[in-house]
Formats: sequence, structure tokens, C-alpha cells
Amino acid sequence: MTIHVVSAGDTIYSIAEQYNVPVRQILENNAIVNPNLLTLGQALLILKPEVIYQVQSGDSLFSIAQNFGITVNMLLQNNPQLAILGSIFPGQTLIISFENSPTENYLVNGYAYPFIDPVVLNQTMPYLSLLSIFSYGFQPDGTLIPPADENLLLAADEFDAAPILVLTPLDENEKFSNVLISQMVNNPASRANLINNLLTVMSQKGYYGVDVDFEYVLPADKENFIGFISELETAMRQAGYKVFVALAPKTSADQPGLLYEAHDYKRIGEIADYILLMTYEWGYAYGPPMGVAPLNKVREVFDYAIQEIPPEKIIMGIPNYGYDWTLPYQRGEGRAVTLGNQEAVQMAMDLRAEILFDEVGQSPYFFYTDPEGSAHVVWFEDARSIETKIRTAKEYGFIGLGYWNIMRPFVQNWMTVANEFDIEKFIG
Repeated sequence: MTIHVVSAGDTIYSIAEQYNVPVRQILENNAIVNPNLLTLGQALLILKPEVIYQVQSGDSLFSIAQNFGITVNMLLQNNPQLAILGSIFPGQTLIISFENSPTENYLVNGYAYPFIDPVVLNQTMPYLSLLSIFSYGFQPDGTLIPPADENLLLAADEFDAAPILVLTPLDENEKFSNVLISQMVNNPASRANLINNLLTVMSQKGYYGVDVDFEYVLPADKENFIGFISELETAMRQAGYKVFVALAPKTSADQPGLLYEAHDYKRIGEIADYILLMTYEWGYAYGPPMGVAPLNKVREVFDYAIQEIPPEKIIMGIPNYGYDWTLPYQRGEGRAVTLGNQEAVQMAMDLRAEILFDEVGQSPYFFYTDPEGSAHVVWFEDARSIETKIRTAKEYGFIGLGYWNIMRPFVQNWMTVANEFDIEKFIG
């Protein structure tokens, strides 16, 4: 795997010739629609096919995979265009394997809402070990509020991914409610009722585990919040399920702030089976322009986390989005616009904006001026920042990667992940 950064004079054809790979391969792996449209500083993922196959009449994905001793999921990983085409046809060229295929198993988790675009879902599912379905709510008495999760459960089953029930204390405005958390965790009967209801739903629907995503927990509720997680883990373990807990990105045990104080890394890390570290949102909608997950900031969280949590329990959070800020930034005035990483690259190409790269934060960005004359800056993720994040997760000995979220396409990312890891699948 090579990452080529576009420089003056480069064309998709000269790059293909330089690396001796088909133009079509570069276009597909980087989700490029117009082969004549590149921009300076753009990162292109270059993968060299090792074994290719031309589809014959009567072939199916299953028969091709069987003939080469691989899985259908691996075929889908190596040929992302299949999710868009929906079928194969005689004469079509498929990549069976790339050079230097990975051998290390790794967990890859992705969060999704039930209203995800079906094409994006099918394009992403081959790369996921776990599908976290967002989300189940609850009432103060522990009654569950389910989403319409049938389509995601079917996708998880079809693509051999383990479905995770995400439990959140969202109110009617889809905001995290610490009042709701307080009402539930401080009532033993409500806690027990919620846990029993979770067990029933998970058994009925075939969930693999539950993910507790409680944010802005009141410091006064810390002990009962941890007590709830402990009771949940005991019940889930006895029934054969796993418990995941999403934690805010802390750098010290006593870090002040409503987002952090009740998230006790050490104690929760001892209880849960897996911890998802939400290592993103340094650059955020109402904050100053910067990388969403700058590596120097992310490392500060990891350096603290591994003192409190076994690394083999940790899943590294990765953002599948960026932000477009209007300049000059003034706190309290306006908000940044959220956009997908693939969308950001397309915007840069359309605007002929040069993509720059922050070496400290390992994050790409670019500037542009809109038709009204306002200046903008866009921070996002690309193959370079993703590769660095992946290798950082491996360096710290983490068990996997967790994407918030998979609602937007990001082919370049998934091809990078699949060529770094043999993605673990939960077959059967």
C-alpha cells in the first residue's frame, strides 16, 4: 500500500503509469468520478493487485470466492464497486487479492442509524466486525424505546457482523439527558427493569452485546452510574453477551467538566468487556477550526488511558466526518457545517483548492472562498490521517477501531483498513 500525494503536473494516468496499476483501480479505491479532476495535495491510495479474475458466464460471487479459497466478504472488500453495481457480469475484472495482504486480525466497529442509505450500508458492511445500532432509548422506569432496527439487523446477519445494541439517554430533542440518567440510575427498580428489558430484546433479536453511551452524567450520579454498569455486566455475562462502554477522551483521572467527571476509566475499564474511547471532536461545530481528531491530542488520551484500562479492551474512536468553518472564527457566532470526508475531497477537487497537511495533528485541511466572498477552512480525514491512526492503535496494542459513524461513504478509508488488517468477522 502506497499513499501518493498529488503534485504539480500529476494526472491520474501518469500516477497509474508510475505505480504500474490500472487507472480504474485508482479511481475506484479513491471514489473519484472524474478521472481528469485532481487537486494539489490530494492523497491517493495506491494498491497493487496480486491476483485478478475475469468473470465468466455462470459465475457467482460465492463460486468465485470458493474457487480461490476466500470469503465473499473479502471479494466485496477488494472490489468496492460491487456495492454500487449490485451484481457481476461476464468480462468484469475482479481483484482477488492485493500485494502484501494483511494477516493480523482486528475488530472494526461502526455506528449507524436505521435511516442509513442502503448503498452506503452495503458498501461499508464488508469492512465491519461489529455494527453498533444507534440507538435504544429508555424511560425513567426502565422501559425501552426501540428504533426501527430491522434493516440493520438484517445487514449485520448478511455480512457476518455482530450487532451491538447502543443504549443512550436521549430526550425528545435527541439530546443527551443527564436528568433521565439520574432518574434511572438512582432507582434500583428502574435499573433492574431496564436490564431485564435489554436481555429480552437482545435474546429476541440476536444482539451480540450492549453499548452504554451515557454522556454528561452528573458527578453526583457517578457511583450509581458505575453501579448500573456493574449490574448490567453481571447480567449480560451470565446470559452470554458483551458489554461495551463509550467514554469521553480524558487525559487525567481528575479532569474537570461535566463530560468527564463520571467517566472513571479505571473502574469502568475493570467492569466492561470493551471500552470505546471517543477520541474526536477537538474541532467541533461551535469550536475553533482545527482537526476533528488531531493525533497529538489523541495520543494524550491514549497515554493516560493505558494506565487505567488494559489496552486489549480498548477500541480507538475515529471520526468519519469533517467540518467546514466560515472565517474569521468568532466564538458564539454561527456553527461549522458537518460534511463527509469523501465529500470534503470532492469539494476540494471541484474548487481546485490545494489540500494542506498538518504534520503535528496529522490532519488534512484546505481553504476556499465562497461565492459571497467569505473565507472558509475545511478540516477532514484522508488516507494519510487514517493510516496514521491505524498504526497508532496498533502501537498501543488496542483491539480495534470504532467509527462514528458510517452514515457517509468513505471508500478510501475502508480500503486502507482492509489492507492493514484481516478484519475479524463473526461467522455463524
